[in-house]
Amino acid sequence: MTYNLQTSFYFRVSVPGTGSSDAAFQEVSGLSKELGTEEVVCGGENRFKYRLPTIATFQNLVLKRGVTSAESSLISWVKDTLDDGLATAVQTKDIKVQLLDENGDISMSWSFVSAYPVKWSASDLKSQESEVFIETLEFSYQYFEIDDSRESQTDLFS
Repeated sequence: MTYNLQTSFYFRVSVPGTGSSDAAFQEVSGLSKELGTEEVVCGGENRFKYRLPTIATFQNLVLKRGVTSAESSLISWVKDTLDDGLATAVQTKDIKVQLLDENGDISMSWSFVSAYPVKWSASDLKSQESEVFIETLEFSYQYFEIDDSRESQTDLFS
């Protein structure tokens, strides 16, 4: 039985209402969830504390890419959300990140539900270096789901 390691450099990001070229990112981070714990002291037992599970928490989704001169519906959404304050309702969208294999087929995907932008930042401007100007978009969301095609492959060998 052979196991192929997944590479992390071949991926695709899609956001409804934006063109595919608008979702070309060089880096995605924040693919993390963690189960919180709460410590409870038991009366009369001083040797330890119970560590009980609480709710799952998620990091913000962070997307990085080079800035282009073309108009961007994604950046319009980010700008409208951040600049309008809470004068208008925050528009949420689902964001999908797909990890691709060497043939361009989806091997894993993450669906971020009800995401909305919470931060926009840009790289430093340096006249001594000739680097691409990078913008960073950060999104909060309710939760994410993982669709892992590896699970169906491992069921074959069980």
